Amino acid sequence: MTAPDRPVTILIAALGGDGGGVLSDWIVEAAHHAGLPAQATQIPGVAQRTGATTYYVEVLPLHRGQLAGRTPVLALNPAMGEVDVLLASELVEAGRMVFNGWVTPDRTTLISSSHRVFAIGERAAMGDGRFDVGRLLRAVRERSKAQILFDMDQAAEEAGSVLNAVLLGALAGSRRLPIPDASFEFAIRAAGKSVEANLAGFAFGRAHACGELEQTVRLHQKRQAEARGVEDLLERGRRSFPAGAQPVIEEGIRRLAGYQDRGYAELYLDRLDRVWGSEKDAGGDGALLGETARHLAVRMSFEDVIRVAQVKTGADRLARVRTEVRAREGEPLVITEHFKPGIEEICALLPPTLARRVLAWAERKGRLGKWYWSMHVRTTTVSGFTRLWLLSRLRWWRPRTFRFAGEQAQIERWLDQIQRAAPLSLTLAREIAECARLIKGYGDTHKRGLGNFARIEAAVIAPALAGTMTPSVAVDATASARVAALADPEGESLARALGEIARHTQEMPRAAE
Repeated sequence: MTAPDRPVTILIAALGGDGGGVLSDWIVEAAHHAGLPAQATQIPGVAQRTGATTYYVEVLPLHRGQLAGRTPVLALNPAMGEVDVLLASELVEAGRMVFNGWVTPDRTTLISSSHRVFAIGERAAMGDGRFDVGRLLRAVRERSKAQILFDMDQAAEEAGSVLNAVLLGALAGSRRLPIPDASFEFAIRAAGKSVEANLAGFAFGRAHACGELEQTVRLHQKRQAEARGVEDLLERGRRSFPAGAQPVIEEGIRRLAGYQDRGYAELYLDRLDRVWGSEKDAGGDGALLGETARHLAVRMSFEDVIRVAQVKTGADRLARVRTEVRAREGEPLVITEHFKPGIEEICALLPPTLARRVLAWAERKGRLGKWYWSMHVRTTTVSGFTRLWLLSRLRWWRPRTFRFAGEQAQIERWLDQIQRAAPLSLTLAREIAECARLIKGYGDTHKRGLGNFARIEAAVIAPALAGTMTPSVAVDATASARVAALADPEGESLARALGEIARHTQEMPRAAE
């Protein structure tokens, strides 16, 4: 069939009590009001979270007047690979539909709430039996053509509505059906139950879906533009590295080209070449490379004032904020950014020699951590936006700054530790790579992370690389210290963990004797 003659197929995966039947009825009623032939069937499940209930709807995108008296024959059941829209009232239900083959990356728009309602198997497990949400989200995004995902349960609560009304709004906002909003609203009114609340939920879901869809389109266009400038680097990554690590590496190339420039993305690949060489020599399969690539991309795109300005003046930020605060179309919006840079943040933008002099002077005067400049910038005004936009244009200056020089030196030291650890133990090398999680943000957060990493480096990593601590002991010690550092930003848990590690390593020689 040609596209206009082919029905739009919609599969609804709901839980008992989520109103899947009402949602199905609304869609059919809206289609009929718009003059489109439609049909729905259902396969009832059992109550609440012990089983799913599925509904199948077909809508022919042709007005009855265009059919010239013909009666369309619509299917009663979905077919594998031929579902245009999947509506799911809960994240695992979306994952179940993906697993069962109803969702395809060349066709299906997946619309789902991202909240969780735990399954019986998850609740009955003796330990932590929860599904891995990260893996679920990756599968959902990889296996569908487009996605609209947000917490519709929370949205319904905030709107004083129910989840199926938000789902209906998200379907309307997806633009996959040639049905005007007025017809969806008519269907809600025709049902005659909780009309105002359901209309509010519908409006919320539609607004959110429209904003997310536009943001997805912009992101896709941005990535296409970026890929044109780094296509040869992407191809180099495909040729040089194992398939399992390539998605992360490709994302890293795009991220760093946007963060700085093409040359910086090329440096990223050069650094990964060294890590992959060390891993191959040690008999690795690319697992170390993948972990290092992920953390290296984050570390190389460290947060400085220039980066903050880039993010806050991004083309999609205003639309995202409007969606988050549920501002209506045409409604004025004011965004005020609060900045409080200290001497260290300002010195981060200076050349290294000058920055060291200023920092030394501030330390002698006792002004480090005490002098700050509080600023409020309205980025919804021409003057406020221009100030941040000009700051974001300083990418060309970044490689000449004190912060950039310090970050690159720390990155090289970290990569060298990974490479030296690989011949001793690939597991140890991965644990060292994971320690990059400690280093993030800027200001006090960044300083604490660097300090915690330095303590783990001195107490565990350096002895392991020097041969005074066995790799197996170093693996456990590094993991324990990292978890302790992440659990307590003040460092008390890390201090206790390092104390235990020191006592354990001192007792080992005596036990051997």
